[in-house]
Amino acid sequence: MKHTLLIVPGLGDSATGHWQDNWLQHFPNTKKVVQDNWNQPQLQDWLKNLDATINSIETPVVIVAHSLAVSLVTHWSQQNNTSKIAGALLVAPADVESAEHTPEEIWNFAPIPLNKLNYPSIVISSSNDPYISVERAEFLANQWQSHFYNVDPKGHLNFESQLGLWEEGQQILESLLQSITK
Repeated sequence: MKHTLLIVPGLGDSATGHWQDNWLQHFPNTKKVVQDNWNQPQLQDWLKNLDATINSIETPVVIVAHSLAVSLVTHWSQQNNTSKIAGALLVAPADVESAEHTPEEIWNFAPIPLNKLNYPSIVISSSNDPYISVERAEFLANQWQSHFYNVDPKGHLNFESQLGLWEEGQQILESLLQSITK
């Protein structure tokens, strides 16, 4: 079964040099959700664009979400038929409920849905992510019934982390893909 990797960037987009952009260029079966306003996100607008992109894909979808997009995906999953979603890699969730961890422009994505996701998923967090504590990331993973990986101190797993093609992330993605095809 062939999957489409759907890259879902968070606040500010995943520009050149970000591992998500590198994956978009590297893997042939990849598509990206494009938002109208990357820097002043509105949940309803972002949900519409995510939904339209998912509906435009004919193969099963494996979501690869980063940061704010993790909350976006969980909101979308509560409101929509998830039968096209084969799985999700949820990387560096931003704690949109914490004024201590996140900027005000993303608070409209709160509260973070805590319902079980209806597809296999993995949450990846770094032990020194400035936008969420590792304990909170693990709590969210448990609520969603996702597998959890703490990849040690690598920041927010974004451009500043200088991950390149992020081989460690690819290995975790491969484990997700293997669980889907079993």
